[in-house]
Amino acid sequence: MTTPLPLNTDFLFRIRIAVEPGPAYPTPLGDRRIGLVRSGTFRGPAANGIVLPGGADWMTTGTDGGTRLDVRAMLQAEDGQIIGITYTGIRAGAPDVLAKLAVGEAVDASAYYMRTAIRFETGPGPLEWLNRVLAVAVGQRPPEGPIYDVYAIL
Repeated sequence: MTTPLPLNTDFLFRIRIAVEPGPAYPTPLGDRRIGLVRSGTFRGPAANGIVLPGGADWMTTGTDGGTRLDVRAMLQAEDGQIIGITYTGIRAGAPDVLAKLAVGEAVDASAYYMRTAIRFETGPGPLEWLNRVLAVAVGQRPPEGPIYDVYAIL
């Protein structure tokens, strides 16, 4: 057996997203809620800019209380370059913690698990290298909307 390769990361940016939650409805996989992305910002060593309105967060909360995230949104860097961001993830925790999050209460981010896997899509320009990056994020869900610290996997 060969020695496992290390998993190294590089911090790209922190993204804050304002989401307008939609009503929940039952599906065979759990309760679905589609949140509309309204705005936001991202700032960090890789790029700075805004989150454009029009994306959506398709959340499904299963019978185990865990929420599966499936998000597509558009970012615009300060230089005008448009970047598509797609991510899937999981938010899970103790039932009492998840109940507080569900009604919009502030909960310390260390009390639950919120992680995502991210892909980017953009055209020619200074951020074209993002097309060749797989990123992960550590998230938190304050009442005003999700916040993710995004890291490139090196």
